[in-house]
Amino acid sequence: MSQDSTKAMKHAPSIAATRLDHLVFVIVTLLYWTNMYIYVPILPPYMQESGYSAMLIGIVLGSYGFTQMLIRFPLGLLSDKLHKRKPFLMIGMLSGALSCYLFTMPDSWLWPLAGRMMSGVCASAWVAFTVLYAAYYASNEATKAMSNISFLTVGGQLIGMTLSGWLSDTFDWNAAFIAGIGIGLAGFLLVLAVKEPKGGVARAPISLHHLGEVVRTPSLIRVSILSILGHCVLFITMFGFTPLKATELGADSGQLTLVVIAFMIPHAIASLLAGRTLAPRFGTWNITALGFVLSAICTVSIIYSDSLSMLIVTQAVNGFAQGLYLPLLLGMAIQPFEMNKRATAMGFYQAVYSIGMFAGPFLAGFMNEGFGLDSGFWLGGAFAAAALLLTLKWKGTS
Repeated sequence: MSQDSTKAMKHAPSIAATRLDHLVFVIVTLLYWTNMYIYVPILPPYMQESGYSAMLIGIVLGSYGFTQMLIRFPLGLLSDKLHKRKPFLMIGMLSGALSCYLFTMPDSWLWPLAGRMMSGVCASAWVAFTVLYAAYYASNEATKAMSNISFLTVGGQLIGMTLSGWLSDTFDWNAAFIAGIGIGLAGFLLVLAVKEPKGGVARAPISLHHLGEVVRTPSLIRVSILSILGHCVLFITMFGFTPLKATELGADSGQLTLVVIAFMIPHAIASLLAGRTLAPRFGTWNITALGFVLSAICTVSIIYSDSLSMLIVTQAVNGFAQGLYLPLLLGMAIQPFEMNKRATAMGFYQAVYSIGMFAGPFLAGFMNEGFGLDSGFWLGGAFAAAALLLTLKWKGTS
């Protein structure tokens, strides 16, 4: 066998996927994220109109991150042990459909809490998507695969959040949840057509053996703290209480779509630019600091937004700002590690930043209950400012 043939085999994809296989996976991924985000913008105003307190809204919103904090790492361990990813895609789709169904149940605050926790189960299955999709590409095309699937993530989120406002405005609140049930079930059926060999897909696994060494790495600890703070801000603002601010300013369900688009499109653009263009030119820590300072300013500016148009401007800049630091922190989390430890580092990192998904809306909900809606945005601004100070302190460290 020639040297060129050996090299080609070494870099060949683990799964020989056709264009149709790629298309099926793309559609499944879009359905997955659409299902998970189809009610996110309307959930806080829906709960408020249903008579729930700001504190309870915060608890429900935070339960999404709490669930991931508990099960994301063990689910990754199990997936790696079995070498199977497709069953976890199915779990993700079914739990997403069940999440939407639980929100349609009347007469108890336990149903929306259970629904949001079930959405956390759905989100915890994401690692299986990334591992399986990467196997469709040659080993030297891993960056391309992750770039593609990151774009699909934002695309699915945008589709879901855009449909959310339109459905509730055209029909009623339950329309988004019912559509989510249908999308989740359709995705589950389509997963059956996703290509995965009987033997599964192996990778350098998440390892309990390496966990102790990984979690003591100073750079990972620093980046994880920044990511916790960054996710606190995200889940207090666009994925939390910003929709309530919009409704206070007179936005109907359809106009919430404009707020969503104003945030998500700059967010997607910044995510593409941060790692490819801005960080190589200006430095990763500098761009991270820029993102946090802009996010702190824009989060506090929500308080002073006295019109829907002004709120939309704050969301556009805040979306761009958060799109700068979140992907950079993700890259910095695994950068120092050898390949055989990266899955463990990523599993730990994802479980830890779920603390921010939980703590941000949970604490903001309590503050909103006692001091009004604006107090939660003050808290979000404080989290971003704290992250900025830590970024400046840790800049240049390894």
